[in-house]
Amino acid sequence: MTKQPCIPPRPSLESLETKATWLSFLLLAIGLHVFESTLPSFGPWFKLGLANIMTLLALVYLGPRAAFSLAIARVIVGSMFIGTLFTPTFFISLAGALTAALIMVGIYQLKPGISLISISLLAAVAHMAGQFVVVETWFIQHHAIYYLLPPLLALSCFSGWLNGAIATYITQQLNMSMDTDS
Repeated sequence: MTKQPCIPPRPSLESLETKATWLSFLLLAIGLHVFESTLPSFGPWFKLGLANIMTLLALVYLGPRAAFSLAIARVIVGSMFIGTLFTPTFFISLAGALTAALIMVGIYQLKPGISLISISLLAAVAHMAGQFVVVETWFIQHHAIYYLLPPLLALSCFSGWLNGAIATYITQQLNMSMDTDS
């Protein structure tokens, strides 16, 4: 007697919608990551972090686990597209994304109701700090590198505010759209 293969149950429509939303957020984040790599840099290891807008949206609409996995997947797949996978740039970017995502998720869970601008500001500062730790630990073992930190943190605060404001605007528009659809 042969055993029939077990067919897994059909996924729910809600599960499929959640996966499709996560994937669309990921694709947008990768697109922003790749687009941003073509822009001039404002300083060493500094970009605007536009892909973090998608991480913030994933946090709001899909939850902490989805936001964290999106941040990691975006860096890995985006690095494959721009040709920096497993280079120093990749590890610096991954360190920043991991630190920022940890802060986003932690603050979002510990302080319900905190604004996306506040979350984004804190994540931007954490992102820059995470990058500096990796650069100083692995690549440039000299404490003088930290003289670059204050101006880059100031730029991070601006980009964190900007990304948080954009994520807030998108969230408000999506919520209004969902309210009118119901």
